Amino acid sequence: MPQFNDRERSEEARYALDAEMQFKAEARRNKLLGIWAAELMSFTGDDAKAYAADVVAADLTASGEEDVFHKVATDLRAKGVEIPDAVIRQKMVQLAAVAKEQIVSET
Repeated sequence: MPQFNDRERSEEARYALDAEMQFKAEARRNKLLGIWAAELMSFTGDDAKAYAADVVAADLTASGEEDVFHKVATDLRAKGVEIPDAVIRQKMVQLAAVAKEQIVSET
């Protein structure tokens, strides 16, 4: 029985670590996406950093990534930057991989 309990605790710890890594990677992806979008809207310096923070915060309004996608797509269009939705979604996928690599390399 002690082996089972040890295995169970080990699985729980691994699950918690995986969930934490996923959360960090999503937040990093959102920050990178915000920086990318800020550049397209000609934001620089503190304005670009503030926009990236706004994109990260947008992910906290609902589960999933649609809130982030919607914010970026809406903001780009409001600034007159016409980017197809598919390009934004593709960038999100690309930056998710970059973010995961960055998080893994930091640990």
